[in-house]
Amino acid sequence: MKTIFAICGLILLVGGVLLWRSMNAPFVAGEFTGAPKAEVKDVIEHPKDHLGKTVSLEGTVTKQCTTMGCYFFLLAGDKELRVDLADIAMNAPMGKNGHHVKVEGRTKPFDQGYEFFASALELQ
Repeated sequence: MKTIFAICGLILLVGGVLLWRSMNAPFVAGEFTGAPKAEVKDVIEHPKDHLGKTVSLEGTVTKQCTTMGCYFFLLAGDKELRVDLADIAMNAPMGKNGHHVKVEGRTKPFDQGYEFFASALELQ
């Protein structure tokens, strides 16, 4: 009987550890190419300098799409850059406002301004 309890306890312990690790693993979509790092502020203030160039950005997720998670914003001071995920992760994990993100992609014209279209994403 003690053996059965020990085996059940071990199974629960291992299952709990595996569940905890899977819940805390970063969400990754697309494939990073090692693009040069750029500052969010620089992309916002000088978007034409980044047109057609793949760059890597890091920041904190704000204002994530509440229906599918398909876009979010990165802040630089009081200005924001919209990051579109439609090409790589139409359904990104929701509720990630305030989480760290690394994203790689290109700046493209969008509406009356510019938007960053992601080709790779690592969301903590």
